[in-house]
Amino acid sequence: MYDAEHPVLDEATLRALEAQYCSYGDTVHYLPEPKFFDGCEGSFMYDAQGRQFLDLQMWYSAVNFGYRNPRLNAVAHRQLDTLPQVASQYLHREKVELAAMIAQDAEKKWGRKGRVHFNVGGAQAVEDSLKLVRNASGGKQLMFAFEGGYHGRTLGASAITSSYRYRRRFGHFSDRAQFIEFPYHFRGPKGMSKEEYGHYCVQKFARLFETEYNGVLDTKTGQAEYAAFYIEPIQGTGGYVIPPPNFFIELKKILDQHGILLVVDEIQMGMWRTGKLWSIEHFGVQPDVLVFGKALTNGLNPLSGVWAREELINPEVFPPGSTHSTFNSNPMGTAVALETLRMTHEVDYGAQVLEKGAYFLEGLKALQKRWPQIGDVDGLGLALRAEICEADGFTPNKALLNRMEAEGMKGDIEIDGKRYGLILDVGGYYKNVITLAPSLEISKDEIDLALKLLDAVLRRCVD
Repeated sequence: MYDAEHPVLDEATLRALEAQYCSYGDTVHYLPEPKFFDGCEGSFMYDAQGRQFLDLQMWYSAVNFGYRNPRLNAVAHRQLDTLPQVASQYLHREKVELAAMIAQDAEKKWGRKGRVHFNVGGAQAVEDSLKLVRNASGGKQLMFAFEGGYHGRTLGASAITSSYRYRRRFGHFSDRAQFIEFPYHFRGPKGMSKEEYGHYCVQKFARLFETEYNGVLDTKTGQAEYAAFYIEPIQGTGGYVIPPPNFFIELKKILDQHGILLVVDEIQMGMWRTGKLWSIEHFGVQPDVLVFGKALTNGLNPLSGVWAREELINPEVFPPGSTHSTFNSNPMGTAVALETLRMTHEVDYGAQVLEKGAYFLEGLKALQKRWPQIGDVDGLGLALRAEICEADGFTPNKALLNRMEAEGMKGDIEIDGKRYGLILDVGGYYKNVITLAPSLEISKDEIDLALKLLDAVLRRCVD
C-alpha cells in the first residue's frame, strides 16, 4: 500500500542505502549486485518485474517443502492468532508434542531413549551440542571433524568447521578440531573403488590410536583426548559428497572402542532431503547426539534442536539453565515444525523423494554425457551434485561455475517460449560444485525444466 510519508523506494535507492548502512558480514556479496526478490511460490522466486527464477537451492535446503507451502503457512497464521509468544521458562503444547514426536521416532529407529533440546539456528544448536559432549566427557574440549565439513560460523562451530577462512579474522582457536580425511571418491586415490576408499580412510583414522605419539590417546589408560567426532553424513557446503555405505559403520566401531561420541549434523541433510527423515538412517549407525534445524519449519521461523541419548541429556547431568536462548522453543517455530512432521508422516514421503531424486539424477547423467565439463554427478534423494570442470572432466573450473551462476540470475533464458532465471548454489572443496537442493515438492515437469535450464546456461558459458 502506498504511504505518502513512507513511499516505496525504488531498487536503485535501496542499493545505495544497502551499500551505506548494511553490514556485508551477515550476507554474501558474491555477485556485484545481489538480486532483489519480491515474491515466491513453490519452486520459484519472482523479482519486481515478475520474472520467474527456478530455485535449485531453496534457501540452502531450509525450504524443503516449497515456498509459501499452504498447509504450513496456515499453521503459522493460526499460531500467530493464538499463542505467538511465550517466555521459554514456561511450557506450551507445541514444544512438548514436537519433542516427544522426534524422541519417540528416534527410540523406535535406534532403540535408545533420548530427549530433545531446542534453539534457534543451526550453529546455535551445534554450540549446545558442544556443551553436551564437553559436559559428558568431563570437560574435554577437543573434537574430531572432517575435511570439507561445515557446522556453522559461531566461535565454537567455526572451530570444528574445516575452512580456515571462517576463523582467519578472529584470533587463535586453541580448541580447533583435528580434521580427518573424508572419502571424496571423485578426487580420491585412483584405482580404488568407493568402498575401498572408505575403508582406507577409516584405517588411516584408526592408526591414530596405535601409539601415544600420534597425540590422541593415552595407551596406558585407554583415555582419548577427544570427546566427540562431528560428522555430516553427506557433506553440505563441502559439495554434497556422499560416502560409501560401509564407511560410517566402520568408523563407529573405532569411536566406540575409545569412548568417543558420534555427533551427527543433520542441519542441511535432515527433514527428508535424502529420502529419510535423517540422512544418517541410510548408513547403518546410531548417533549419540543429533543436531537439526533449517527445514524443520520450512524456513518460516528459526528453530533448531539437539536430540541426545538419555545418559547425556537427562536433567541430573544437564540441568535447567545449562544453555539458553530467549527464543529457543518459540511457539511459532514449534507449531510449524510439528505440522511439518505430521504432514510428511501421512504418506510415504521418503519414497516420493527417492523417486524424484532418481529421475533428476538420471537427467544429470544424460547432461553429463553431452557436456565433458560436468566431471561428476551423484545424489541421494534430492541432495544432488554436479561438479564443474575443465574439458578434461577433472580439473576444477570455478570460473565456469561462477559464470553459470551469474548467467542464471539474468532471468532471460528462453525455454519452450517462456523466459526464466535459474538460482544455483555453489559448494565443494574447490567451489566448483553445483549443490542441488530443489524443493522436495518439485514436479517432474519442473525437474525437466531444471535440466533444460542447466543445459542452456552451459551453452552460454562454455567457451
